[in-house]
Amino acid sequence: MTNLALIDSYFEELCTIRHDIHAHPEIGFEETRTASLVARLLGEYGVDEVHTGIGGTGVVGLVHGSLGPGGRVGLRADMDALPMDEGTGLSFTSRNPGRFHGCGHDGHTTILLGAARYLAETRNFAGTAVLVFQPAEEGLGGARRMIAEGLFERFPMDEIYGMHNSPQHAEGEVAIFPGAAMAGADFFDITVKGRGSHGAAPHHSRDPVIVCGALIQALQSIVSRNVNPFEPAVLSITQVHAGSAYNVIPQTATLAGTVRMFSDAVRTQMRERMQAVVAGVAATFDVQIDIDIRDIFTVLDNAEGPARELEAVAREIVGDAKVNTTVKPVTGSEDFADMLKQVPGAYCRVGHSGNVPLHNPAFVLGDEILPLGASLFARIVERRLAPRA
Repeated sequence: MTNLALIDSYFEELCTIRHDIHAHPEIGFEETRTASLVARLLGEYGVDEVHTGIGGTGVVGLVHGSLGPGGRVGLRADMDALPMDEGTGLSFTSRNPGRFHGCGHDGHTTILLGAARYLAETRNFAGTAVLVFQPAEEGLGGARRMIAEGLFERFPMDEIYGMHNSPQHAEGEVAIFPGAAMAGADFFDITVKGRGSHGAAPHHSRDPVIVCGALIQALQSIVSRNVNPFEPAVLSITQVHAGSAYNVIPQTATLAGTVRMFSDAVRTQMRERMQAVVAGVAATFDVQIDIDIRDIFTVLDNAEGPARELEAVAREIVGDAKVNTTVKPVTGSEDFADMLKQVPGAYCRVGHSGNVPLHNPAFVLGDEILPLGASLFARIVERRLAPRA
């Protein structure tokens, strides 16, 4: 592995920053402490402009190169934690109950801070690096809010790049390829409104629990019997809520879950079939069923040119053997996809030590990823903003 030497020299400080953010996790749109820390450090590093309050708690920094005019390349990191308790036992474990950096966004924020410091100190590029610290990636629409509040109008970018830590890849491995890399996602809520009764007299009811059972089975048939088997899709029911007593058939019951897909056509097909199934089951059981389906994540689509450029930088930093261009797309989702709909760019996954999956209470991010990620970010700026003859 060949990190940039100057960034390697920051290692101990980067660890201190990451551990501090980890110990004080904040969920989406509540990242006030994190944003304040980011803004302060960017100022100390000599970043030319620091803008706060974009998308609620988002921060944007601008670094101008010393090699003359040029383009504008964006780098993005997410800052939010998850609403869950930590179970790692680390010395810098979360001090905020019900808050945990179980997806590694504390590392992402620190990585971009490391790149910011390097770029501000060296300025070995022409043009401007745009540093985007985004709130609320975990399903709350942080990217969309930043875009709606004028991110790309206020800070124009020719390209934008992002990354995510990955315990599923070998330490130091970088996975990158053009095209659809991560799934789009809908969230849905279904409410069944039946008729409650005594549990001993079910014939007086229109039992919403029985209706939920039929719905669960029918909805699961959409992927297996309606979607083309060559088109990846997932429908997962993740919540079922009904009742409060052993001897009461409840009046209502609710289901909730998520749908994942890699094309807008499949997204439309899944939505239409879900609505048709709900209508059919409602008629069958003579109950009212309401369904709310919400577009949460866009399909993350890496542009060909930027993906190849990021691949070239990865080969420079980690070597050919640790660059993986054959990895398959993942059905997880990422709202950086919305930024890639605005400007071309690319997103990679970076392996680190540990094998506990993301969003697990025992997940631990390996600190060795910090200088590696910062080196990847810094070098893509230097490469894409190299002076033109």
